[in-house]
Amino acid sequence: MSAAARHTVWRLGADIDTDQLAPGHAMKHGLDVIARHCLETVRPDFARGVRPGDVIVAGPNFGIGSSREQAASVLVHLGVAAVIAPSYSGLYFRNAFNVGLLLLTCPQAERLVDGETISFDARAGRVVRAGGEALACEPIPGFLLEMVEAGGLLPQLKARFANARRTENP
Repeated sequence: MSAAARHTVWRLGADIDTDQLAPGHAMKHGLDVIARHCLETVRPDFARGVRPGDVIVAGPNFGIGSSREQAASVLVHLGVAAVIAPSYSGLYFRNAFNVGLLLLTCPQAERLVDGETISFDARAGRVVRAGGEALACEPIPGFLLEMVEAGGLLPQLKARFANARRTENP
């Protein structure tokens, strides 16, 4: 996944919580409105400046806080290709893959800097800096990579059921 593509880094600190990603005051609205407020308290320029294919690089404990799925969905909506961090909240980790957001667990993530251009290979478990330095990431189980490739759990299940129906009723 994404072995040849180049991605711009949006660098964040540690302990980015779900309320920073999907603020409570915006939760009564749809993803379009929530997206306009994503990370407004820590990176006011993020929602206006992020481009499809960009990546978030953060410190430990990304996604702590509530179980709101919108905190992962909003990043997919904005076109974020991946989040790279040393660790994640367990609930956020599962929500992210369920909605098709790739998370790379990289102990050396904090070496990456804001605005840097990187590439990554999720299957090989590495992030490559522009100068060629490779940072190792923890392996991602194949079933989670397949979920991301399908666009999340629901699209994956719909495709699986459609394929099963075609096989049963040729």
